[in-house]
Amino acid sequence: MTSDLGSRRPSTATVPILTVEQERIRWRAFGIAVGAASLTILDLAKINVAIPSISADLGAGATEVQLLLAGFVLAFGLLLIPSGRVGDLYSRRNMFLAGLALFTLSSLTGALAPTIEVLIVSRISQGVAAGLLMPQVLGLIQQLFIGKERGRAFGIFGAVIGLSTAFGPTLGGFLVGVGGSAMGWHLLFWMNVPLGIAAILAAIRLLPRTQEVPEGAVKDFDVVGTLLLGVTVFSFMLPFVLTTGTDIDNPGRWWWLVVAVIAGVFFGVWEKRYLAQGRVAIIDFALFAVSSFRNGVAVSSFYFAALPATFIAQTLWLQEGLGFSPVVAGMVTIPFALLSAFSSWRSGLLVNTYGRLLVVGGLVLVLAGFSGVMVAGYFVADQWMAWATAGFMAIAGLGGGAVIAPNQTLMLEDIPIREGGLAGSIAQVGQRIGTAVGLAAVLSALFYVVSHSGGASQVEAFRAGFTAGGFVSLGLVVLALVFALLDLSARSEKPTSP
Repeated sequence: MTSDLGSRRPSTATVPILTVEQERIRWRAFGIAVGAASLTILDLAKINVAIPSISADLGAGATEVQLLLAGFVLAFGLLLIPSGRVGDLYSRRNMFLAGLALFTLSSLTGALAPTIEVLIVSRISQGVAAGLLMPQVLGLIQQLFIGKERGRAFGIFGAVIGLSTAFGPTLGGFLVGVGGSAMGWHLLFWMNVPLGIAAILAAIRLLPRTQEVPEGAVKDFDVVGTLLLGVTVFSFMLPFVLTTGTDIDNPGRWWWLVVAVIAGVFFGVWEKRYLAQGRVAIIDFALFAVSSFRNGVAVSSFYFAALPATFIAQTLWLQEGLGFSPVVAGMVTIPFALLSAFSSWRSGLLVNTYGRLLVVGGLVLVLAGFSGVMVAGYFVADQWMAWATAGFMAIAGLGGGAVIAPNQTLMLEDIPIREGGLAGSIAQVGQRIGTAVGLAAVLSALFYVVSHSGGASQVEAFRAGFTAGGFVSLGLVVLALVFALLDLSARSEKPTSP
């Protein structure tokens, strides 16, 4: 049975009465959308523990490793805003299916990759697919749910994304352990193929075929603005993607930031003229006039700059520094995943009551957990470090779940449904840029300290490197906390409605 729920969702806060069958179809469509999103996030996280195996099997150096990790993120971020706009104007369903099909195909080529170059291309292609798919998921949630239902939906979405982010290394470690160092990393890509095919078949049957589209906007797609935005995002992210923290880094890569600034200026001028003509620009800058959206984007950008980089740094510290197996290095994230999922679900139910205060409290717990792992590295015996890491990451997970879901809800609460995909895409671009910058900053600090550790042992070198990277992660979380406090203050100053 196909769904026509898209045409039934109004742009006001009035909740329509749905039949039991329509309600069931709506939640199934939501499940397919969120499930596909989790596949892309899993792919961002589960490769972490397979890096040593890939390096040994395909001869990947520091540059190739960075391209495997951050190249995915670069492509992901590059496609988010244009694909979000296309989905809003034409069809989120079709864009979702296109992204899911490309992701499945790219996973197949990754599983069969005979060289590191082919694997890098496959990873970048997966990032393109994720960039096509993810904005449609956020737009569909906006389209299918309103009011408290939307908070509940984003709570579930946040729980799934939190589980995917944190369970990714665990799943990757398990698959590497099952397949061995030579074959295990192939399984990370093979698992996506049957899951992707099943998701495509379900999406064809269940996703809404219609949606609300702004009148007269369908044929007005800002091609020039899209190209200028692409050059801006690409030029900004590229030097961070190419940063490894080793002596092979080319200082000339930072000139790309000049290109980003120039392209950004041209983009701003073009968009201003385009909007002045009464046309639909690729980005509606009026969105940033909404303080809840502006602050929410900043919170998620800095938080996602810290989180994936912290997981990778921990994995390298446990595997390369302390000699733990990929399975163990991956399993330390299980407590984070479980408590993050629980707190995300609960905070999705409580966000309408406590609002931004949930995010502030969550970030404080994340800081406590991350700090605990760093301190434990100097006071806990090496053989017990995996247990200590898991314990402190449980604290961080309890806080992390209270960051993602409530922030997503609060960030989009004042955004019209018809712009849900675009607004979600802008937030996702911030997250992907944050991830690229965070990976470069944290891993550069780690690898720089390790490579300049002199006569220190492997353990001591990686302990010092992990500490250096950890301080960078903490700084990024503090910046997220600053913007959460700013938003909390702005909300407290708003007059209460009679």
